[in-house]
Amino acid sequence: MSFETPLYLCGPLREPRQMLADQEYSGHTSIHDDSMAEKLGFKAGPIEGPTHFSQFAPLLVELWGQAWFERGCFSAHFQNMVVEGEQVRAFVERPAPGATRVRCWAEKADGTPVLEASASLGPDHGETLLDQRMAKLRAPEKLVILADLHVGMTGKQDEPVRMDAEQHMGNLYPFSLKDKLERITENTPWYADPASTPWGSAIIPMEMVSVLAEYSSKLAEFPVKQPVIGLFADQEIRMVDGPLLVGEDYLIRREIVALSESKRTESYWVRSRIYDAQGETLKAEMLLNHATLKHSYPEYEAEANS
Repeated sequence: MSFETPLYLCGPLREPRQMLADQEYSGHTSIHDDSMAEKLGFKAGPIEGPTHFSQFAPLLVELWGQAWFERGCFSAHFQNMVVEGEQVRAFVERPAPGATRVRCWAEKADGTPVLEASASLGPDHGETLLDQRMAKLRAPEKLVILADLHVGMTGKQDEPVRMDAEQHMGNLYPFSLKDKLERITENTPWYADPASTPWGSAIIPMEMVSVLAEYSSKLAEFPVKQPVIGLFADQEIRMVDGPLLVGEDYLIRREIVALSESKRTESYWVRSRIYDAQGETLKAEMLLNHATLKHSYPEYEAEANS
């Protein structure tokens, strides 16, 4: 006997930890600082969105095994902020036999949505959630904070990056991978013990791929007006020839692929391509919607009305 009832995998309730309270950029604290968040109308500094990606790893490995770390893509739209002390649970649709794309989502303990996502296994990912969202973007009417940006703009230089276990990741990410692994919601020896992995090296967790891909982003010198506060609204991390390895040198090239606007934000969508150290073999990509808060830019009204 068989049923048409859709079934899902879900993980346990977890309390993700806030690790960006001391984050700084452009000479000021970020939305993850409690006092800054309160000034902007939020109850406390939110936990960074990709922190929640770790809760999906055990579920997706259950579906696709180690191939998830090599060719997996997680494409997410963040819906509601989470603050430390709140509990979150991850859900993944159980795929039909042979399917390589599933729907995912996360909820707080009371059912409040945290994020919606698609997860897929390459090389043929089909249309991801963010592909769908970008296809629906309307051209912005008038950009102020992002007035000097344009689609197709690339970073000023190739950015050499790496992540060692005890490497402090700078003002944007004031902690190390070792610090993160002491607080990560879902841990595995593969994140720290080279001898335990199929690749002969410890691997970088997907939530820390976000850190690797973003901590050197100031080198791109995209001309975003300052001071302004931003947040991650959408994020996709895609392994092409993964996983990314701890202690390995990589090269990042960035490109603005979309500009958009909402009532409260101006957004620039950046695709960051992560290559091997020689810049020849594409290893992974990150698509990130940087949403800048209009009311955090002191000159917004004056420039918008000029």
